[in-house]
Amino acid sequence: MNPTCYVCKYTPTELLSAYGGQPLLLDQAPENFERSDQVAHPNLCGFGKSIIQAVLAGQVKELVLVNCCDSIRSVYDVLKESGQLDFLYMLDLLHHQDGCSVDHAKGQLMALAEAYGQYKGTTFDKAAFFAAFAGQDRPKGPYIAVLGAHMGKELFSMTQSLMPLPAENGTCANNRNPAAPEDAGDFDALMEGYARSLLGQLPCMRMADTAARKTLYNDPSLAGVVYHTIKFCDYYGFEYAGLKDQISVPLLKLESDGTRQSQEQLRTRLEAFAEGLQPPDSAGEEKRAPSGRGYFAGIDSGSTTTDVVILDQDKQVLAKVILPTGAGATGGAARALDQALAQAGLKKSDLTATVTTGYGRSVIHGGDKSITEITCHAKGAHFLNPAVRTVVDIGGQDSKVIRLDENGGVANFVMNDKCAAGTGRFLEMMARTLELSLEEISTIGLSWKEDITISSMCTVFADSEVVSLVAQNKALPDIVHGLNRSVAARAAALFRRVKGGPVCMMTGGVARNAGVVSALEEALGLPLFIHEDSQLCGALGAALFALEM
Repeated sequence: MNPTCYVCKYTPTELLSAYGGQPLLLDQAPENFERSDQVAHPNLCGFGKSIIQAVLAGQVKELVLVNCCDSIRSVYDVLKESGQLDFLYMLDLLHHQDGCSVDHAKGQLMALAEAYGQYKGTTFDKAAFFAAFAGQDRPKGPYIAVLGAHMGKELFSMTQSLMPLPAENGTCANNRNPAAPEDAGDFDALMEGYARSLLGQLPCMRMADTAARKTLYNDPSLAGVVYHTIKFCDYYGFEYAGLKDQISVPLLKLESDGTRQSQEQLRTRLEAFAEGLQPPDSAGEEKRAPSGRGYFAGIDSGSTTTDVVILDQDKQVLAKVILPTGAGATGGAARALDQALAQAGLKKSDLTATVTTGYGRSVIHGGDKSITEITCHAKGAHFLNPAVRTVVDIGGQDSKVIRLDENGGVANFVMNDKCAAGTGRFLEMMARTLELSLEEISTIGLSWKEDITISSMCTVFADSEVVSLVAQNKALPDIVHGLNRSVAARAAALFRRVKGGPVCMMTGGVARNAGVVSALEEALGLPLFIHEDSQLCGALGAALFALEM
């Protein structure tokens, strides 16, 4: 028997059960939108596309929708035209919880009951209807609330596995708990009570009055919030905008496009958030017996370079190595570690502990622990300058701004999206286009004369814009200055989002680019602290964590 899929908390799943249906929440994120992109508008939200993708892939045969938003209306139109479903129905519910909204909802429920009963060839089973009501068990003790827009079960499962506390899914349709109405005797009266019960749930953001949602984040047992939004969906973006200034517990915002394609980048955000809730050197972790001879290694495997730092037990740097990562993170890490050991005159057996971080941290063999680059950069920056309160890390494939507390812990952080614009890779590509070395592009923009703006937000389009400027015979220093300002503008936007402030340090490989540093200082209106070991902050932080293990 095919399940009857639904996507909204106001879907009357108990009514579907009463007619022999098997309601199933459609919350699986597809790998891509290959099928839905052929039939839907490109600006349709990712969740809407995921519904269409599931239907066109043959995963859904029965579907009940609710007119949550314009995207769902568009989904209904597309699917009705496709003819792929055995049963398709959309409930038209108003955005209020009482008065004529209840009367209207009652009429919609009775119309659905008639249509669904005819489709199933069954009659209303009152016992099955009441048996379908089930309360939600809330975690006992401290927990993490996952709130906001639809989150695919794959992403929620990953969130659960990474959090140090139980995670409760309070996103959209998962936060569903209508109370069973009174058994009023006749079907008409029962549907009126049921309509009132459905509309009386804790409101979603589609409703006109959402004040009751405060109970989601005013719970004294709440230890943190992971807030999920979907691109092109405004409802929950509005709630997040107000929420971030109202709660005192740690808050992480995740934005996805509705697919599984960006989950590894989201994993880094989640791991860093979890590390902030439970520091890597927390007393709850099992301490292992010391081995080796009191030397500690940190390996930062980035997309561009792999960095290694070796410390002794007095936190003195004995070796530091920066090598190109190459085709394999594992091989690059092994080569860099071998060089660092040779530089320090040590063998692997001399190492007491090794911590890995960075893009390839999870695939490096031989490490005792993996910690995100966000936490490690904060640790390393604090070690180099305890006065630092904000870190701007522009790496090879992403950029992030980290706000530190007085102990060097992560107070808050933001990262760029999965586009390469504004990263070290962007500058590398532009240098290749301009036939400049990385050393040349790092300084040539300092002698600019004409103020040129690179307007494109995409690396590919920016490349075309640069080619056009060259064709216009614009001076190379002016073009490079425009590129530097473009990178700085993106980093400055992240800085403002995280509410960064002085003292500010720049880490990562781009910290060696004098042109970007100058442009960023101008954009922020603040001087940047640059240390000779700024690029090694991630590896240094990892080595410090290894020592504390």
